[in-house]
Amino acid sequence: MIELQGICKTFRVAKRKSGFRRAVKALVSREIETVHALSDVSFTVKDGEMIGYIGPNGAGKSTTIKIMCGILTPDSGNCVIDGRTPWKERTAHVRHIGVVFGQRSQLWWDVPVCDSFDLIRDIYRVEETAYRQTLEELTELLNLAEILKTPTRSLSLGQRMRCEIAASLLHRPNMLFLDEPTIGLDAVSKIAVRQFIKRLNKEQGTTVILTTHDMQDIEALTERILLIGKGRILLDGSLDELRRRASVQKTLVVEYSGAPPALSAGMTLAESREGRMVITLNPAVCPASEAIARIAAQTDIVDVSVSGISAEEMVAALYQEYEI
Repeated sequence: MIELQGICKTFRVAKRKSGFRRAVKALVSREIETVHALSDVSFTVKDGEMIGYIGPNGAGKSTTIKIMCGILTPDSGNCVIDGRTPWKERTAHVRHIGVVFGQRSQLWWDVPVCDSFDLIRDIYRVEETAYRQTLEELTELLNLAEILKTPTRSLSLGQRMRCEIAASLLHRPNMLFLDEPTIGLDAVSKIAVRQFIKRLNKEQGTTVILTTHDMQDIEALTERILLIGKGRILLDGSLDELRRRASVQKTLVVEYSGAPPALSAGMTLAESREGRMVITLNPAVCPASEAIARIAAQTDIVDVSVSGISAEEMVAALYQEYEI
């Protein structure tokens, strides 16, 4: 279990304007700004949960992950993960966690991937038989057989990310932290990574905390979402709960033959061309079933579809609501 209580973290950042004179002046006197990365962050994650940790750039997501990994020490507050304080018991803690940073690599650039895996095995002191068994499973599940002997620098981004995920799981951690794991991946690679993470969680009960800007990752993987902004936890709930909070609006797309139908209360025309209308619905005034029935009474419907607010629109609305 992961428990964070009142975590605060600040950074002191030196700033200066451009120009040689200002650069020389900065050697003697610097302008220091204090950045509050995290302010009283508290949440609990149960064993086996899959959490989506979302927020805009600079909101504090990666800082939180680094504190939970033991890389950073908070200014105040408590973080207990399976009875351990990460930054105080880092050696013991890292044996039980796996971490993937989408913009950082744990593989050695100029050596074959298999050599990097062997070195990681030695670092974690994984028993040889268990290591070979785990490597065979990961190689099959992530389709790595053809690239294990290839130097990391020669891999495509999608291949490297699959190797990064495998490297983080060689010691069989019960907790996985994923920071932008699908950044820059093509559609095929994204689907493969998502399917693997879901299987890992289902079959081994691995706790997963995912930070990403790709809302398709969130929709495909997570059951619960934490929204952070300006260093504070703003919302904690399921995707459906957040969608209902962001908007109750639905979109009705109607393709018809004949005269265009007239719209009634609760129906707003968003787009129209011959034989097709896009209508915005307020379900509280006019439910989708009633809107379809009213249109069908006036014209022949060829096709119809109803959709709610997309995940990207929902998150954008929440950012606007909280001014983050």
